[in-house]
Amino acid sequence: MKIVIATTNLGKKRELEQMLDSEVEILSLRDFKNIKEVEENGQSFAENARKKAIGYAKQTNMYTLADDSGLEIDALGGAPGVHSARFSGTHKNHSSSLIDHENIEKVLQLMKEVPKSKRTARFVCSLCLASPEGVIFEVEGQLEGLITSKKYGDNGFGYDPIFYVPSMDKTTAQMSEEEKNSISHRGEAIKKFKEQLLKSNMFSNQTFHK
Repeated sequence: MKIVIATTNLGKKRELEQMLDSEVEILSLRDFKNIKEVEENGQSFAENARKKAIGYAKQTNMYTLADDSGLEIDALGGAPGVHSARFSGTHKNHSSSLIDHENIEKVLQLMKEVPKSKRTARFVCSLCLASPEGVIFEVEGQLEGLITSKKYGDNGFGYDPIFYVPSMDKTTAQMSEEEKNSISHRGEAIKKFKEQLLKSNMFSNQTFHK
C-alpha cells in the first residue's frame, strides 16, 4: 500500500516516515507532476488539514495524509494559530531561519509585558487522512507549555526556542530529536493516527507498528 504525504518538504516527509514506523510506501507531492497547490485558508488547523488531504487525494487519486500545525498563545487570543508560519508577514525571499527569527521576535515583543502565569500556550497538530471520495478520519495532538521571555536552545525550528515545557524543564529547542518526538504535538497526533489505522482495518495489522 502507498500513502501520499501532502507536502513537498522532504524534511517533513522523513520526520513523518520515522514517526509512522511503517511498511507502507510513503510518497510526497514531489512524486507527482502538475499538482496544483491547495489554498490553506481555513479558520482552524483541522480545516486546513482537511482541505489539503481531500484536495491532494483527488489530484493524486491516492490515500493522502495532510497535516496543519502551529502555535496557539492564550494571551494573544490563540494567535499566531493558523498564521504561525507567516506571523511576521509574507517574505518570499527570506530563508526559513530568518522567517523563524522574525516570527519569534514578533511574539516576544507582543508578550513583553505578560507575566509568567499568563504565558500559557500550546503547539497543535491536526492530521487528516482522505481518499479521493473524502475524509476517512481526523486526529489532533497538542503539547502544552509556556512562552519564554527570550530564546533558549539551538535545536528544532519555528517557535521551539521560546516554547518551554515544564515537565521537561527545557524548551523544545533544548531537547534532542528523540526527546521532542516522544512528547511533541506531532508525535501525539501520529500515535492517534496509527491507532485509528489499526482500528480501521484499512491495512494489515503488521503494516503499522504500535
